Amino acid sequence: MLGILPVAFYEQQSTLSLAESLLGCILVKETNDGRCSGMIVETEAYIGPWDQAAHSFESKRTKRTEIMYHSAGHIYTYVMHTHCLVNIVSGEVDAPEAVLIRAVEPLEGKGVMRSRREGKNDIQLTNGPGKLTKALGITMNDYGGMVTSPPLMVEAGKVVRKEEINTGPRIGIPNSGDAKHYPWRYWLSGNPYVSK
Repeated sequence: MLGILPVAFYEQQSTLSLAESLLGCILVKETNDGRCSGMIVETEAYIGPWDQAAHSFESKRTKRTEIMYHSAGHIYTYVMHTHCLVNIVSGEVDAPEAVLIRAVEPLEGKGVMRSRREGKNDIQLTNGPGKLTKALGITMNDYGGMVTSPPLMVEAGKVVRKEEINTGPRIGIPNSGDAKHYPWRYWLSGNPYVSK
């Protein structure tokens, strides 16, 4: 691995740019079970308070969304249905924006991931936002941390060329007005771990 990405990586680019730049980077979680990691292959950008799909739409500052108002590089986890999802805060302080990590390609700790996702084949381990958090051991305890230090980090990885990236509407946001059409989902073309 090429080392943990510095906070400047998150602070010095827009949320849309960050959603692209994270593709190819390595999401790492260290737990008592060991180190698990995966290459980020799919992301979604959320830009509140005018993005109807964002939790911070209309500046809804709640206990859940509070960390979105902090500096870039913070971890925003939340539970949707029964799944924990992980986002990286972007934008400036008091500008509640974030990038959702939608899918990763497993790298380290596949045995641990399989034990956490019992009965699932390799593609099914991490090809969705709730699947990857369970496989890597990301929980609500990670809320508010920084991805620049353990136990949850993002490391430099593969250099991705623009022509390798596809974009399209975000998934699972039917009641978000025009925002459901914004092409703010980014994924690595042809990667089998991209969510379905």
